[in-house]
Amino acid sequence: MSDTSSVIEARRRRVNKVISFPTRIANFFAPITPKPIRNAFKKLDRKVDGAISFFFRHYGKTKFMVAMSKKAQVMGLEDLFLAGPKAFFYFFMYYLIRDTILYIIIPIYFAKLTSGS
Repeated sequence: MSDTSSVIEARRRRVNKVISFPTRIANFFAPITPKPIRNAFKKLDRKVDGAISFFFRHYGKTKFMVAMSKKAQVMGLEDLFLAGPKAFFYFFMYYLIRDTILYIIIPIYFAKLTSGS
């Protein structure tokens, strides 16, 4: 009995230790980044109310984009557009620009960088 309970407890500890991808990246670079640079980044992040770390934690989304995504899921796109066409346009453009950069421009750049021609 004690063996199975210890296995279950070990699994619970492992599941609770799952860390998000941006946090793992930050933890990877933290030991090799000089302390003055880390302190400067933290100071800048505090000046902008944590917007930089939020941006990395949410995979390139701003607080506005996260809020609008939740509204879009709850209200639906048509009702969201009717509620505020200007905000809907900004939301759409942010996603269009972000996704274009992430999924088109960066892969093309890396493909050219790694190809022989």
